[in-house]
Amino acid sequence: MDILSPVHILLLLIIALLVFGPKRLPEIGAGLGKSIREFKAAMERTDTPPASDQNYSVTTVVSEEKDPPR
Repeated sequence: MDILSPVHILLLLIIALLVFGPKRLPEIGAGLGKSIREFKAAMERTDTPPASDQNYSVTTVVSEEKDPPR
């Protein structure tokens, strides 16, 4: 059996209705939909590679030891 079969989804919706009640369920659904849309939009923005005009500075530190370790 598939975990997302219609029977399982219906059972989850009935449990959610009993736990949250008929007044809060539409609010939860709207919030979940908004979160998914914002997540998709954020994923689309991060698909573009970073601009190549950014300059990164590199610092090299050279340490001179008098007696090398043995």
